[in-house]
Amino acid sequence: MGFCVCSWGLGTPQGFLSLLFAPSSAAAKMPSPQTVASGPELHSPREPAGPRIPAQGTRKASSEDTSSAHREGLRPGLGTLRRAFSKASQRASGCAPQEDPGLLRRSSRLLFRSLRRARDEGPAADQTQATTGPGVAHGREASSRAMDGVSPQSSTGAGPAELEDKSVADLITERKLLAAFEQLRHLETQLVAEKASRTFEQDPTGFARRAMDLCLHYDGLAAEIGAIVLETLGPDGVDAAVLAELARVVRAEEEAHPEPPADGDFLCTPRHWRQHWEDAVRRSARERVQQVSAGEAPGAAEGASGLAQLLAELGRLVRRDLQKVQLEVHPAYAAAGYPAWEAYLRAFHGAVAQRLQELAHDAHGCEQLYVLLDWASNVYSSPDFLGSQDLALPSEPLPPLLAPDVWARLESDYTSFLETKIASCFDGILQVEQSRWVAAEAPDVLQGHYHTPLSIDVHMLVAEHVKAAGAISAELEATTLQICTRALGLFLPRFEKAFLESGAVSEPNLCANINACEEFRFPGSLEELEKPLVAATCAFQKRLLQGLQGDVQPLFKVLCTKAWLTQDVLQPLLDKVVAFAGHLEHVVPPRAQVWGGRAVVGACPGPLLLTLTQTPALAAQETLQEVHRYVVREYLAQALRPRERFRGVERVSGSQKMGLDAQAIGNTFQGLGSEATWLGRAIPCVADILGETYKDDIRRHLETLIRSYPDIRRDHVLAILALRRLGHRRNQHLLTHAQDLLRAVAEAGGPGAAGGHVLFEEIEVPTSMDVLITCI
Repeated sequence: MGFCVCSWGLGTPQGFLSLLFAPSSAAAKMPSPQTVASGPELHSPREPAGPRIPAQGTRKASSEDTSSAHREGLRPGLGTLRRAFSKASQRASGCAPQEDPGLLRRSSRLLFRSLRRARDEGPAADQTQATTGPGVAHGREASSRAMDGVSPQSSTGAGPAELEDKSVADLITERKLLAAFEQLRHLETQLVAEKASRTFEQDPTGFARRAMDLCLHYDGLAAEIGAIVLETLGPDGVDAAVLAELARVVRAEEEAHPEPPADGDFLCTPRHWRQHWEDAVRRSARERVQQVSAGEAPGAAEGASGLAQLLAELGRLVRRDLQKVQLEVHPAYAAAGYPAWEAYLRAFHGAVAQRLQELAHDAHGCEQLYVLLDWASNVYSSPDFLGSQDLALPSEPLPPLLAPDVWARLESDYTSFLETKIASCFDGILQVEQSRWVAAEAPDVLQGHYHTPLSIDVHMLVAEHVKAAGAISAELEATTLQICTRALGLFLPRFEKAFLESGAVSEPNLCANINACEEFRFPGSLEELEKPLVAATCAFQKRLLQGLQGDVQPLFKVLCTKAWLTQDVLQPLLDKVVAFAGHLEHVVPPRAQVWGGRAVVGACPGPLLLTLTQTPALAAQETLQEVHRYVVREYLAQALRPRERFRGVERVSGSQKMGLDAQAIGNTFQGLGSEATWLGRAIPCVADILGETYKDDIRRHLETLIRSYPDIRRDHVLAILALRRLGHRRNQHLLTHAQDLLRAVAEAGGPGAAGGHVLFEEIEVPTSMDVLITCI
């Protein structure tokens, strides 16, 4: 710190005065520098002080020169001051090198103003030696002795003998702050009184030197206050008595200098030591926080783990320092009636905020950004961060740890990285599934349902990120759910295509994937996910039914043949249906999703097979009904285009056989739980027309068939009539009546009149010679 007059840029006091008074005309009447006695200077008690010769009225130039030279030779000038304050400088220079120049500039500026005022208010130049006498010189000598080592009794508890030979600089060095301030206050009061009495009219240099000494000592005391604050949280700490005395000194200065003097004089002006103390507290907190892994950027650390370790170390330091403030520092200040807890709390909060913004500037990657967000919102902001619940809260809420724009940028960057990470995670899930397909791993049965690890992997991925985001903010949680939903919607078509092209397609795996799609309708999923889920579900259902069709389709070819009349060729087909239905028992029921106030299960976009039109999304019941409809439809298709024609007894036997098959099909599907009861009348109606012996009743059976299945066409009626060969006139009569019924059904609403059920519409009837003959 090195308090020295030369640091003011003024050189010697004579140079200071020549700079100050050069523009004035009164400078010509000033005594020469050799005739002005030098002001009192500090000296160490260990150095002998030469005899002080008070100023006499008129002196010759030669005697004055000799006396001045004699005093300058015996006294070390400002050396004692420099040595005394160099000790405080060494303690404070490493912590606050920027502090002392400001204090010095402020003091020098006020001193210039005061000296100019003293000169302008001085008497005429011809009043010279009358005001300078032994008494005044004795006053200045007494103040010099107070500065140099003869101190008045202090109120700090030290006795006169202890403080008798201690200068102000020594008291500051020994951190007897209150005693030093009382001496400075006494000297300040004395200097103000002497200035008011115009003692320095003929000795402005003396006033300048004493004023400079006073300012330097005040600045030294302020610097010592800053040094104490900086050492308070250090490894050695500061004694509680010193902290209490610091608080009393600050309060004493505020009481001594409550407001600036009315005349604007720099003497007795408020020193603002409370503000100086608060600045030192903030500087101390900032330096303590910056010491945590100083110079190490998050990018240089080992990813998120390095940043997490840095933040953990920062949290431990802040927690340890604030706990020390709570247990040791605050009680010491509070004993002197000085609040310290809130000042330290706000100082550390600001320091942590600054440090966190620095870390946020260099953070990269999803993990590092989340570590920062999580630490700011969950660790630092936790009520358990300081480990105590009874800490006094600040009078005003603390500002946000991160500015709103910085927080928004971090969340935006985090979600951008999260989108890439989630997509990469789904890529990994697909690779894991493909490895399971290669290994031909069968799905597990959990709680009676087929289960694939795909469901667990997706749910864990979504739950992990949504829960983590929810711990930070509700907005980030909603954004993360949207990101996961979009990524899942893009993943489903890829998964569907890869699975259907693999060699792992089987009833258990298809049912397990259907269950997985149903389980992906987790709470909070968006409506945009419904379309890809329905598409994937219907694709798996289509492949499932295609597999059954490939197994049972050859068995339909033996129906309606002469061998069929004597053999039970339907049972093998029904056995395969029963085995297929056994897999459907392990399919979960659908969950109704509510969008816009209506319950939606989903609809397959377009036919799944030639046999399948728009139906509800997959569930065991819907699939079973679809199989039921498929068996009935294929049976009728085989009956309407028989390989062999029956006549007479064979036609009657065929009719009876069809009735028995219809009963067997109905009983089988009823036992499996199918609720498609509307299918039960189709085969019996055709069997009745085929075996009816009373031809007039054929019209009644035909009406029942058309009313039950409005989707029947004229081609189907012709094919049925061709099985009987009733003759031209009767066929034409029945065909005309059937067309009238079909028109009436169409006017009534078409297939919708029967609940939207479709059966005959999907049966292709080729044009045969028998049908042509029937038409003719």
